[in-house]
Amino acid sequence: MSAFWAIVRRDITLAMRRKAEVITAVFFFVVVAALFPLGIGPDMATLRLTAPGILWIGALLACMLSMGRLFAADYADGTLEQMALSPNGLSVLVAAKILAHWCLSGLPLVLLAPILGLQFDLPTNALWVLTLSLLVGTPLLSLIGAIGAALTLGVRGGDVLLSLLVLPLYVPALIFGAGAVQAEMSGLGASAHLSVLTAMALVAAVFSPWASAAALRLALES
Repeated sequence: MSAFWAIVRRDITLAMRRKAEVITAVFFFVVVAALFPLGIGPDMATLRLTAPGILWIGALLACMLSMGRLFAADYADGTLEQMALSPNGLSVLVAAKILAHWCLSGLPLVLLAPILGLQFDLPTNALWVLTLSLLVGTPLLSLIGAIGAALTLGVRGGDVLLSLLVLPLYVPALIFGAGAVQAEMSGLGASAHLSVLTAMALVAAVFSPWASAAALRLALES
């Protein structure tokens, strides 16, 4: 576990030296959430209805912005090869990189979501469910995206291919994440949606590091 936390600290430290990359994703999320009400209009009923989908789509796209760089720098400077040769399992080190990615790109979105939800006139209970759904769902986005990032590593036009691979897999997270907020506002309760979202996140947490590590080994051998 010392190697795991060392990778997490390393990636966060390196990202803090390149703050523009971190700020870009957060700024994108804020801009998307701020511009949609201007385009939809001032009708509060419409804003409340569309808010879960808008905020979830904004979070999804914001996570995608930094997904392509998850392994790219380590691949370019040879660090990824050293990780593969390390006595620590590559899947453990990949899990650490995924956690660091979520701390930098997912956690800020979770913290901002309740504030941005206020401009859509979401009730308090819906804001809590929105925050909880993003807290569970954004790690799922990072876990799924890591597999796509590993599969497209070193491929020409990898960012476009990454989007084509990952976006269809993001659809269930989007449906159940936004659906949890809509169900809460309609009085049906969000527990079912959140349970499914949590189950998907747990399954991804088990398989994503292993699948990503396997894809990275193939990229290093090619």
